[in-house]
Amino acid sequence: MPVQDLSHDEIERLYGPWDTRTPSDAAALFAGYPGRWWIAGGWAIEAFTGVRRAHGDLDPSVPRSELALLRRHLSGRLDLWAADQGSLRPLLPADLDADELPGSCENVWARASGADPWQYDIIVMTATATTWTFKRDGRIRRPLADIVWSREGISYLRPEIQLLHKAHQLRPQDQADFDAAAPLLERRDRDWLRAAVTLAHPGHPWLEVL
Repeated sequence: MPVQDLSHDEIERLYGPWDTRTPSDAAALFAGYPGRWWIAGGWAIEAFTGVRRAHGDLDPSVPRSELALLRRHLSGRLDLWAADQGSLRPLLPADLDADELPGSCENVWARASGADPWQYDIIVMTATATTWTFKRDGRIRRPLADIVWSREGISYLRPEIQLLHKAHQLRPQDQADFDAAAPLLERRDRDWLRAAVTLAHPGHPWLEVL
């Protein structure tokens, strides 16, 4: 079973505990950050719908092309670890300006030290300076400036894009997020999601609803 398919409790048992963090905590962490960042995951859906649910972690996200900016910003504050298909590798300060991760690595975990709980699961999204590309199907692209929206000064991944990411696993929380968010999507965003899911996941059960 891929590690991303494990339950939150099983991930904590294997890799250690996670602290509870909120979008406001991330906003404080990224204050003064020179690059682009936004909140992804379940918190992005909650910000859109207003429907609260429990969250196992908080998922700030940055473009893969700006990883070096992130590392310099957090240097001396949090240790960063590349989380790649079940393995963890520290991103050492000596390599601070390196901006390369294996193509399979999409997550960077952050914590204050080895004795402390994990704080953030930072998603490294496939994006250039101008264009976001869906990791599971390169035919699905959007201008980078169009993939986020803002609420109370915090940027979030747009709900239709977040739901596309959630369509792959269909965990109970993913279905709950879809049920809460899909009816609230504007027509153009629902049409975009239906077209994207049709490309990436033909025959997906959400298509009957969209």
